Amino acid sequence: MAKRPKSAGEKILTGLALTLGVLFALPHLGVLVAAFSGSTDTLAALFDTVLLNYAGTTLWLVSLVGFFTFVLGTGTAWLVSMTEFRGRRIFEIALVLPLAFPAYVLAYAYTHLLDHPGIVQSTLRAVTGLGPRDYWFPEIRSLGGATVMLTLVLYPYVYLLARAAFLGQGATTFHAARALGRSPWNAFRTVCIPMARPAIASGVLLAAMETIADFGTVSYFGVQTFATGIYTSWFTLADRAAAAQLALGLLVIALFLAILERTSRGAARYDSARVGQRLARIPLSGGANVAATAFCVLPVLFGVIIPTVALLTMAIGSEQNLFGRRYLAFTSNSLTLAGTAAGLTVLGAIVLGSIQRVAPSFLTRSSLYAARLGYAVPGGVIAVGLIVPFAAFDNALDAAMRAQFGISTGLLVTGSIWLLVGAYMIRFSAAALGAYEGGIAAVSTNMDSASRVLGQGVLATVRRVHVPILQPSLLTALVIVFVDVMKELPATLIMRPFNFDTLAVQAYRLASDERLEGAAVPSLVIAALGLIPVIILCRQVGRRQN
Repeated sequence: MAKRPKSAGEKILTGLALTLGVLFALPHLGVLVAAFSGSTDTLAALFDTVLLNYAGTTLWLVSLVGFFTFVLGTGTAWLVSMTEFRGRRIFEIALVLPLAFPAYVLAYAYTHLLDHPGIVQSTLRAVTGLGPRDYWFPEIRSLGGATVMLTLVLYPYVYLLARAAFLGQGATTFHAARALGRSPWNAFRTVCIPMARPAIASGVLLAAMETIADFGTVSYFGVQTFATGIYTSWFTLADRAAAAQLALGLLVIALFLAILERTSRGAARYDSARVGQRLARIPLSGGANVAATAFCVLPVLFGVIIPTVALLTMAIGSEQNLFGRRYLAFTSNSLTLAGTAAGLTVLGAIVLGSIQRVAPSFLTRSSLYAARLGYAVPGGVIAVGLIVPFAAFDNALDAAMRAQFGISTGLLVTGSIWLLVGAYMIRFSAAALGAYEGGIAAVSTNMDSASRVLGQGVLATVRRVHVPILQPSLLTALVIVFVDVMKELPATLIMRPFNFDTLAVQAYRLASDERLEGAAVPSLVIAALGLIPVIILCRQVGRRQN
């Protein structure tokens, strides 16, 4: 049969999708070219001094955070899904709230509380009369401290996915294990966890990828990882080639984890979607009830309540004026970047998802896959991968204009807001695509056919049929990307225009100068805005359950 020619709308969507695919693939290509074309002198010096420490610390941090997010996320998910204990309904939502806090914000709060001059140790010395060297106290600025901070804000990934998997399991297999003499704990360990393994593995791998991408926490705690090495090579050593080579190493790790996450998701086919009889919750009483309540209250206490109280106390005692001209500029810059990036990212998700639905091809599928890789690539890697090719373009254009017309064009793209917005789009496009695909899956293709029969083209179908139906999903994507951009630090530090600082940059700068009270003010604003997608997410989960 002859192949149907593409309509004008399909051609427009295809062109936009391919353009986006090139943008999303550019950081990977930029890192590769810069890594192999530059000198390796700095890398060799780093190898003799700190490179192996970067690799070892990164792997240790990823392993520890992965293990503890698995234990905390899976355990709390099973308790609120499969058991009945005091406060269970409150914990269903409260356990998600730490996701609203960036890890570096928790780092600032707990340093203020637990560091040597902090409230806890000062009170300890005042009460006991001990001197600074007369007692041992755990060091917050350490690999262990970074592990705790990242675990507290990342375990909700595992909790959400594991809870959905547990609620989707029928009662038959669990009752069969109980009839064969298994205790509730053994039945959970040998039946429930293996059936939910793909969801749990996806959550753990998401937490691991966020860990390798973290810069603010490890930098403030002095933990040397690949992320801090990239920033040091770029700014301190002024060696872009070395930064690209380190970024390539981090990119390899991130892509390896992304492949594992994809493989794990594909393995979920064996878990039947037919729930059948839902498992009745196991009532807990006595010591079991107290233990379950304590296990669920600890991450909420240390991940939300204590940091919030500490930040509020610090902010009240600071000299930062949230309504002053400087802070209004920081807030305006953050809102401008976040709003622009969120809107364009959601539009990009609509374009990529729509063309894949109406006219799929190898090129559009490749663009879609490149967009999904963004969440696995740290912001520092994206920044290096974009600045290197665009800086070369700007320099080549400036040289040509000088030679031909005697005019200097300077840096047109490098250091611009639009390049920074492009980095945000690459970093967070996967979140927008996930929300779009989750919504469009419920829209029957018969609606597309009916729209076409009524004379509507592809663009009109997307605008008048898909977008109105997908408003809740698109709004969720918009808010999630908006707040993720507000929290993003590495890409903003490297790529922001001169004299264009954001709340995240201001918090990082004040904390780096040990002005933690001042850093609490922008940190609180970021955390408050982070609660918005969490509340929307909780409401959507509740509606699905009902």
